[in-house]
Amino acid sequence: MASGNMDQKDKKRDLEKRIFDFVVDIIKFLKTIKRSRENDIVVYQLSKAATSVGANYEESQGAYSKEDFNYKISICYKESRETNYWLRVIKAAEISKDKKVDYFIQESFELKSIFASMLKKIHKRKDL
Repeated sequence: MASGNMDQKDKKRDLEKRIFDFVVDIIKFLKTIKRSRENDIVVYQLSKAATSVGANYEESQGAYSKEDFNYKISICYKESRETNYWLRVIKAAEISKDKKVDYFIQESFELKSIFASMLKKIHKRKDL
């Protein structure tokens, strides 16, 4: 059994599922936020950023070149940072007091860290 290859495939599948579940959970959470002019802006921005993480990760898995893969992962990194930002705004502005916000903040931070790690390996950057 080639455990090295299986481990990589399993990790990739786990990350795909983790991102997908995170995005779906964010969408469900956003439906619970009270509508207002200010809240609608934050909800819109967060929904765009979070769904972009998932969509770009999916696109990276079908990349036609190493450069295309790298580009899509860099978008995942940026969008996960933005997702984390909007979640922190929701918490700080008390747009929602749902305990899930803390989980979402942590999960978006962890996803950002995963993408940063991937980019460090790709670009040998130390500043991410």
